Amino acid sequence: MSAPRISFEFFPPQTLEASFRLWETVQMLAPLKPSFVSVTYGAGGTTRKLTHEAVTTIGRNYGLNVVAHLTCVDASRQETLAIAQTYADAGVSEIVALRGDAPKGSSRFVPHPEGFADSLELIEALAATGQFRIRVGAYPEPHPEAADDLADVRWLRRKIEAGAHSAITQFFFEAETFLRFRDRCAANGITAPIIPGILPIENWAGARRFAQRCGTRVPQWLDDAFATAERDGRADLLATALCTELCDRLLQEGVEDLHFYTLNRPQLTRDVCRALGIVPEVALGNVA
Repeated sequence: MSAPRISFEFFPPQTLEASFRLWETVQMLAPLKPSFVSVTYGAGGTTRKLTHEAVTTIGRNYGLNVVAHLTCVDASRQETLAIAQTYADAGVSEIVALRGDAPKGSSRFVPHPEGFADSLELIEALAATGQFRIRVGAYPEPHPEAADDLADVRWLRRKIEAGAHSAITQFFFEAETFLRFRDRCAANGITAPIIPGILPIENWAGARRFAQRCGTRVPQWLDDAFATAERDGRADLLATALCTELCDRLLQEGVEDLHFYTLNRPQLTRDVCRALGIVPEVALGNVA
């Protein structure tokens, strides 16, 4: 079994300390030669400028294929497409097109009066420019707003038909969750690549809260395992073993790409990649 293609997600820093952590993360993971890296976009456009700066800096200084996130939140169509054009002008050729979460303090997404109503409209507009390859989000477990278990599959098919060329899933804790979703997508005529999103668990309490906000099911066995591991001081060892096992199972089932949500904390992601046989590429100097 050959090593998979990998990609990483970063988020833009909002403080000096976070800035140092981002660049440390990029420096540690860039030698693993990811097929692409993505930079997130804050709710309500709160990190719009920071995202643009991070995207252009990573691309310029590290030679990585950087994919920018773009959402429909709190911006007109004209403003959103102008942001997309600034990415194109900076050499960015791929975008992750998302509806986006509700702004802080709001319970649900409300479109800007002159903005895109949803991700489908955004994808169609980006595709019409002819400037980008478009990636989209996918939910292997029902989105909190989904009407039924197949609603996310139907919506993903519409996004692919609108011009998206691949999808990256929300994270999940058990391989069967992704594999069942992949089967449902195939049964509904989706042939575009679907890349599983992987969350290395740096902190179980934080990951659990994150999962609850995203609608990701938390299996009881995982709660029990981390309770025991934290009591014994082995939480990091457990996290590495579980993430490696999850990835290995996916690879055995024919998955060829893995997308890691790094949370700008690279150590665990690097350890998992190494366990999967992905080693840094080091330039060799002249031998005397």
